[in-house]
Amino acid sequence: MSNEFPLRKIIHVDMDAFYASVEQLDNPELRGKPIAVGGSSERGVVSAASYEARKFGVRSAMSSVLAKRNCPELIFVKARFDRYKEISKQIRSIFYDYTDLVEPLSLDEAYLDVTVNKKGNPSATLIAQEIRDRILKETGLNASAGISINKFIAKVASDVNKPNGQKTVNPEEVQTFLENLEIRKFYGVGKVTADKMYRLGIFTGKDLKTKSLAFLEEQFGKSGSYYYQVVRGIHNSPVKPHRIPKSVGAERTFNENLSSEIFMLERLEHIANELEKRLKKSRIAGKTVTLKIKYSDFTLNTRSKTLPYFISDQKLILETAKELLYQEKLQNSVRLLGISLANLNTEKKVGPKQEKETVSVQLKFDF
Repeated sequence: MSNEFPLRKIIHVDMDAFYASVEQLDNPELRGKPIAVGGSSERGVVSAASYEARKFGVRSAMSSVLAKRNCPELIFVKARFDRYKEISKQIRSIFYDYTDLVEPLSLDEAYLDVTVNKKGNPSATLIAQEIRDRILKETGLNASAGISINKFIAKVASDVNKPNGQKTVNPEEVQTFLENLEIRKFYGVGKVTADKMYRLGIFTGKDLKTKSLAFLEEQFGKSGSYYYQVVRGIHNSPVKPHRIPKSVGAERTFNENLSSEIFMLERLEHIANELEKRLKKSRIAGKTVTLKIKYSDFTLNTRSKTLPYFISDQKLILETAKELLYQEKLQNSVRLLGISLANLNTEKKVGPKQEKETVSVQLKFDF
């Protein structure tokens, strides 16, 4: 390992079935039962599922109808985001007892850089265990953790011993761990990409490692270089305490499918209005407007347009969204519409040419 890029000690903490676990915590009658947080109506979607429900194949983002079909005993509970935020704040305060380098990804997960920490503890593994013990003691909830030399490996590792477990990937174990990893477990490889990799004969990290950078870029575009590097343990993104949003959006799911653009215009006006409020509240503007359309068969379609100037005004957002709506003919009736704004005025300018950091793993590094 070169002195120029020292190895970090990164912990990824991920709460176990967070929303569902909070509901079971607050209502003892729900403990041990299959529950789903979300709407039970025909149009409902599962936001989170307890581990008891997951055994039946119930997953987040699944339609409530399908979830109920998979698990007839499923109990639906309405989401209480104020309560989830309250507990998330409690958990985050525990993190800050150990380091100020905390990067929240959502209410239920975060990265922590404990290379140098407030406890003076050289073992990231012991810190992770202590944090998980405190979360359980102070909130009554279980958390899992992954510990390694960078964010990518820590995130993948946090899934290994779920629920209520942790996994440390030491520097000398990185290459073996990644080579043996199933390709669908690589963070950033979704179902569509995994299926394509299978067709290319890539089933594990070891298979991925045999492919050249040129081949991966040809097959996967910009993502190709990402796959090429992470399978070699190279991922030098630091833990960023103040994450700057890359986009701001608003969306609506409708009680009845909409079959004509005319019926959608009024809905888009409300969505654009909501988006303007969020932008003004955060003092954010952007140049790229994206219209999100989810059809009744759950097919997703996005259309984008980049303007030459920053906007945050509802009228300008709506005008661009309408243009995108009429850009292509609708493929089916529509169940959801959304508008988001990206290319924000919060993004930092980056030089046209940046050198990529390289990592060669050393054997002695106390984790």
